[in-house]
Amino acid sequence: MKALILALTLIFGTGFAYSQKYAYIDSDYILANLPEYAEAKDKLDKLADRWTKDIEQRYEILLQKKENFAREEVLLPSEERKKRLEEIDKLETEAMEMQKTRFGVNGDYFAKRQELIKPIQDRVYDAMQAVASKRSYSFVFDKANQSNLVYADSKFDLSEAVLKELGSSN
Repeated sequence: MKALILALTLIFGTGFAYSQKYAYIDSDYILANLPEYAEAKDKLDKLADRWTKDIEQRYEILLQKKENFAREEVLLPSEERKKRLEEIDKLETEAMEMQKTRFGVNGDYFAKRQELIKPIQDRVYDAMQAVASKRSYSFVFDKANQSNLVYADSKFDLSEAVLKELGSSN
């Protein structure tokens, strides 16, 4: 009886496994071949560079003030010393707040990325889903982001089909 159950399990189990169709995409490759992605990424990079420079300037000013204070601290009356320390603390807090506002978890960079990049990624996902559905694939992996994908035969790569679905084939 156990042998019969084992045999049936093997027959149906392997049949189920063979009925599954697998494929993969390379989202980095797909995105690199979409002109709108390059434009959006360029805009985002320019914003990030500008914000980074602003923050670096604030930290440079802060560093200069700290160095000046360290040189003059001994000569300053206690009221002036206290006033300068408060000013340095305020500048440091403002610089850290600006950094958090621009690049924090819910900062401007994240919001702008959601605005510029996410719609393109959503289109890629929708195109991939359409291609997978048309060709009856059960699973589609992403070669670019899937560190567990050790080997993939190129005949199972749907990247070109997804680009074609998006209307941007090479």
